[in-house]
Amino acid sequence: MVLLIDIGNTHTHAAAVKNKRVLADIIIPSDNIANGKAKPALAKLIRMAKCNAPSGTVFCSVVPKLNQPLKIMLRDHWKCPTLQLTTKTIVGIGIDYPKPNTIGADRLANSIAAHAKFGSPVIVVDFGTAVTFDIVDRNQNYIGGIITPGLAAMTEYLHEKTALLPRIKITEPRSVVGKNTQDAMLSGAVIGYRGLISGIIAQLKKELNIRKMPVVATGGYASLIAKKIASIQKVDPLLTIEGLRLVGQKHRPNW
Repeated sequence: MVLLIDIGNTHTHAAAVKNKRVLADIIIPSDNIANGKAKPALAKLIRMAKCNAPSGTVFCSVVPKLNQPLKIMLRDHWKCPTLQLTTKTIVGIGIDYPKPNTIGADRLANSIAAHAKFGSPVIVVDFGTAVTFDIVDRNQNYIGGIITPGLAAMTEYLHEKTALLPRIKITEPRSVVGKNTQDAMLSGAVIGYRGLISGIIAQLKKELNIRKMPVVATGGYASLIAKKIASIQKVDPLLTIEGLRLVGQKHRPNW
């Protein structure tokens, strides 16, 4: 069994995988890696997978300060070798980008998995703390993307910077026209983001001169936002995990 870990700014997604099958997965606060609370959560994940210890770990991270604490925890408690996804360990695709080391490793993982599943060209939309768009072109190269504020970040900012706007739970709005403050914020967030996503996808296709290309969504709010966007063909909550699995399969086939 291999442990696959995606360290994000807010949350960390970990999965136990064997023979291409996800046995179990969890989501924990990323801060738990530094404060020690991640160890019991990962131990529970390993038990859920009916395994004593992982044969290895593949991880990606957008929080550099958490990389070493994770490695130490895995080494000390499970004697677990680790492989980190970077531009040097990328598989399946190339990179055509001015400063490759500035690309978020989760975005590389998404691009690896999307290319493997859907071919190229392909667009990935990841609804995380930020909403990111990533493109693999006809030549099977990662060529860049787009970064916008995430849904939660936007609504939290409105709450924090205004006196009367409340903190809201992001759900499907009842109508476009809000009849109270909360519904008005929901409409702006959910319906507004659908417009944002649709517009960016259309512009990408125009600039790339490709009328039809697969678009896959992943991340926390992917199911909610993508379900009413016709240009998104697939929602895959395990896309990043699959990218990490492919990296491990290539570099450590005996794990």
